[in-house]
Amino acid sequence: MAQQKIIISHDLQADVKAELKGKTTNGLFILVDSNTHKNCLSLLGEEIVSQAKIIEIPAGDDNKSLQSIADVWTFLSNNGASRKSFLINLGGGMVTDLGGFAASTFKRGMEYINIPTTLLGSVDAAVGGKTGINFNGLKNEIGVINPAESVIINAQFLKTLDKENFLSGYAEMIKHGLISTPEIWKHILEFDLDQVNYSSLTNLIDESVRVKEEIVKIDPTEKGIRKALNFGHTVGHAFESYAMKTGKPKLHGYAVAWGMIAELYLSYKKTGLDKAILREGVQLIKENYGALPITCKEYDLLYELMTHDKKNESDGRILFSLLGGIGDIKINTNVEKQEIFESLDFYRDTVGL
Repeated sequence: MAQQKIIISHDLQADVKAELKGKTTNGLFILVDSNTHKNCLSLLGEEIVSQAKIIEIPAGDDNKSLQSIADVWTFLSNNGASRKSFLINLGGGMVTDLGGFAASTFKRGMEYINIPTTLLGSVDAAVGGKTGINFNGLKNEIGVINPAESVIINAQFLKTLDKENFLSGYAEMIKHGLISTPEIWKHILEFDLDQVNYSSLTNLIDESVRVKEEIVKIDPTEKGIRKALNFGHTVGHAFESYAMKTGKPKLHGYAVAWGMIAELYLSYKKTGLDKAILREGVQLIKENYGALPITCKEYDLLYELMTHDKKNESDGRILFSLLGGIGDIKINTNVEKQEIFESLDFYRDTVGL
């Protein structure tokens, strides 16, 4: 599998032109959602935009659907796209996930690049080659692993993010800090979330992306250590799917942050995580992310949602990626139902439910 090029960009238009050089002879397409069409497309510059056909889909994760993917395929087909065409995905995680899947499957694969416009997209969704759509009420149920040719990350997009979307992305950076080194974890804890310094943020994003990039390089198809990137996600995806089912969807990063509270607890109980790290992580999340309101009546449904997690074995066991310490990943840790319920109790106690 080809290695993805990560570009921390300080001149967006020049970097996009360099990546497109020699690749636009059979048609350039740009995928946007309704928000990025209005707020971000012009930042690519008239020279690039005027060459391209623009595909717009509705904004929001509930549009990461079969209908939207079909609409993108239809547009590509009706506008003469070929295997030698090129797709730019300009948007957050929803756009890069769906656009990557569209490019990977149309005509059995065309080249694409990701230009994430959110913090979550920059440090997580756009990097690493996972693509997909939601299906049957489950997150990312259908998709392929196929990296973009390159990912161009430019902090100027992030200045327009509201606090909630910024924090959603920062949750993945918290995760990267926990699975990397004490030094990076210290940087995550010390970053001022109330008064964002965008120069410091660019350096922190660079660190965070490199954490994911190194893991993906070792294990591109998630047979082993790449499962470290799922820390917080087994419970987090269940929270996210539950919120969608109840008609009150939550941002991905918030669900992961809440999931990390439960999985930090499981790491403390099962794999030897130091109580001080548990306390640091829980405090950072508690201070910034609020809570998903659940009661013990929802535990069985949440457990059922966890059984659909793609890391699980066919024998029905629910496998977690837990921590023995900062950067000490314990993949494929079997956790029993009662232990999961205990972690949900801990989550509710922590956030004051």
